[in-house]
Amino acid sequence: MALFTGKGDQGTTTAFGCNQQRISKSSELPEALGALDELNAFLGFVKMLSISEPRIMNALRDAQETLFIIQAEVAGADKKVEENAVKNIEDIVNAIEKEIPPLKGFSIAGGTELSALLDVARTIARRAERRIIAVKELHLRELSAETLAYMNRLSSLLFALARLANHLACVAEETPRY
Repeated sequence: MALFTGKGDQGTTTAFGCNQQRISKSSELPEALGALDELNAFLGFVKMLSISEPRIMNALRDAQETLFIIQAEVAGADKKVEENAVKNIEDIVNAIEKEIPPLKGFSIAGGTELSALLDVARTIARRAERRIIAVKELHLRELSAETLAYMNRLSSLLFALARLANHLACVAEETPRY
């Protein structure tokens, strides 16, 4: 299989479920798929840097698997996020919250490299969520309630993991002074 076809050289592409008609690469559907792809790739980078923290690494690996399902659903495949994927994130976040100090307000990203990268991943996840919401609102795809819930919880997971990374490294969180 060739790694390129040249068919997109004029700025169009096809998506699964679109009767193979050409659509602009800048339209909402490719934007959503691209944001999900970017998030998945970045999570892979962060996962490799979290090798010394297996809980973080495993949570990121699970998120990558679920993002492939979401990408397939957004592309038009008959795939759906299962309810247990949302519950799994909730369970992880709840367990982390019991382990780390209570949140006292906003926190300044950083502390450790891993925490800072998880905060970047959180912002990419929020962007991807906004892009798939646009796809839903424009009625380009019917997206399951579980997919939307998962994307909403994913940024919470990444925030909790960022806080956990700092906690495990004994680095105190900084709050803005306003």
